[in-house]
Amino acid sequence: MTSGIVNGRERFKQHLRKVGSGEHTSKGMSREEAADALHLMLDGVASPAQIGAFLIAHRIRRPEPQELTGMLDTYRRLGPVLTSAEGQRPPLCFGMPFDGRTRTAPIYPLTTLVLLACGQPVVLQGGNRIPIKYGVTAIDLFRILGLDLAGLSIATVQEGFEQTGFALIHQPDHFAIAESLIGYREELGKRPPVASLELLWTPHQGNHLLVSGFVHPPTESRAWEALKLAGETNLLTVKGLEGGTDLPIGRACITARVQQGQAERLILHPRDHGCHAADVEWSDETAWTEKALAALDNRGPLLDALRWNAGAYLWFSGLSDSLESGLQTADGVLKTGQALQCLDQLRSWRSHLSIR
Repeated sequence: MTSGIVNGRERFKQHLRKVGSGEHTSKGMSREEAADALHLMLDGVASPAQIGAFLIAHRIRRPEPQELTGMLDTYRRLGPVLTSAEGQRPPLCFGMPFDGRTRTAPIYPLTTLVLLACGQPVVLQGGNRIPIKYGVTAIDLFRILGLDLAGLSIATVQEGFEQTGFALIHQPDHFAIAESLIGYREELGKRPPVASLELLWTPHQGNHLLVSGFVHPPTESRAWEALKLAGETNLLTVKGLEGGTDLPIGRACITARVQQGQAERLILHPRDHGCHAADVEWSDETAWTEKALAALDNRGPLLDALRWNAGAYLWFSGLSDSLESGLQTADGVLKTGQALQCLDQLRSWRSHLSIR
């Protein structure tokens, strides 16, 4: 065992003592300490026993904003990077749980296609099905729509982003070092603090609107503070379906726009815009595919949810000057088949890669 590993494990032991000393004596780590702790875990310097103890202790105590910022620093330093081409609109970068969806039908792949048809770039990220939910993920949903985005190099994703305005960062392909912590989710049976980090991180560097899902109000306020420390100046937080960024149509939508550190609460009512209905449940891939393609063809049970989400995000992105205008634009895109055309164009782009 090298002295570097010994020193690293001793250093990690100090971080572990801070988060695992009990309710009355545990202390928050500094931003720099949290960044170092995550780096030591990802590099495999910390032992499995240390990593498991840290993750569960940190979950019980709850990460503090500066700790999340430090972890985000490590993700930014070690993870993949995307940049926009000169003159490209700032993208919408969506942060949602990496362990997927199991209860409600996802809307975000369809919203993405409407946004792309309107000229609004989109960045998504995620992985394969992982603990604790093993829910359906972005890579799955696009695959069953006929768009296989697995196995692409980061250079190819960057090239595609510049050409099409769309990028999907797939963790196994583009951030393999982060895969090393997935097994701990299964062993612990709980989402570790890195799951909160996944909602805050985006591989895109530069001007963008970061959209982050949340479930509980304390999670949202921590995200505001952590991202403020990280220098994110344009943020939208969404109490979406299953902690993601899909806006519900079965209830009021609780969102907040944070610009230059100032938060403005926005509560949207789908009922006021003719989009109110029960949120469609997830059943299986076959049923979802039929409903998804129908919605892109301006019909079926997912149409209201797609219209609502696409219209709202067109407004949030600044492509529409009001929510009502965004909904009208989404209507037009769906009625004229432009979203389906966009899907065909992405399929063609992917097919071209296979024969180059």
